[in-house]
Amino acid sequence: MTGTISDLVSEAASDTEVAGIEARTPLELFWRRLRDDRVSMAALVFIVLLVLLAIAAPLVVKLVGARPPNQQGTQYLDAFGTPTGPTSKNIFGVDELGRDVFSRVLYGARVSLEVAVVATGIAVVIGVVVGMIAGFFRGWVDTALSRIMDVVLAFPILLLAIGLASACSLGRGCLGGLIKPGLPVLILVIALASWPYIGRIIRGQVLSLREKEFIEASRSLGASNTRIIFREVLPNLVAPIIVYTTLVLPTNVLFEAALSFLGVGVQPPTSSWGQMIASAVPIFDSAWWYMVFPGVALVLTVLAFNLVGDGLQDALNPRSDR
Repeated sequence: MTGTISDLVSEAASDTEVAGIEARTPLELFWRRLRDDRVSMAALVFIVLLVLLAIAAPLVVKLVGARPPNQQGTQYLDAFGTPTGPTSKNIFGVDELGRDVFSRVLYGARVSLEVAVVATGIAVVIGVVVGMIAGFFRGWVDTALSRIMDVVLAFPILLLAIGLASACSLGRGCLGGLIKPGLPVLILVIALASWPYIGRIIRGQVLSLREKEFIEASRSLGASNTRIIFREVLPNLVAPIIVYTTLVLPTNVLFEAALSFLGVGVQPPTSSWGQMIASAVPIFDSAWWYMVFPGVALVLTVLAFNLVGDGLQDALNPRSDR
């Protein structure tokens, strides 16, 4: 009798323990890991706030009482015609033309995020398609596409950008006005420079996935190559695509700033962080704020994207210890 009662008690305890275990979906596990990473969450909050500020830039400028980014004001220069520093009317100071630096930094965030997101999106689409085709079909297809990626990676992108800006700056531009100096050239050059990196990564992932048992099972059931690619391979690439996209984004933000610094990117009077830093170089000794504020915004944005990318990589890793 005692043995029977103890067995019942142990069975009830085991049933209670089993009932207390709740199954979690992959999305819930991902969010739990990411939420525990406070540094990545803080960086994500910063990025969300930056995006909101960039979208609502006109409203924020009005609420703060700042002037539009391209409005010049010689009355804000000193008696010698040099820029003045931060004041209650111009919280980030003014530039050499009397324009409000706060407004220009805020509108510059729009340009940096727009170029980086659009160029990265184009690069991801091209890289994923090329990488999947090369890795899945292998043979001469893989060889041809891999050599194309090698050629693009070996191409001097900065020289291409400078050449395009110079060649397309006259008349209607290039290709019947399709390519002109400014955002189109920036997006084209950055996407061209970024997609081979993603393509190589996706190719390596697909080479590994195509040898898995579930791919062989799909083939044995008569599934076509198109179905296998889109129904079996692509869903397993979502995690690496997300991670590498967040890691490419900050690189492209820096790339946009570098091209604008060289005068290839956004054309005046449109504000850009790289262009502002370039304009601040000659007057840095007398107007430090004109370089510091866009420089700090650029550094914090790139750092935040890198931290979020690292956090996503850890959260999406099923072998994570957290």
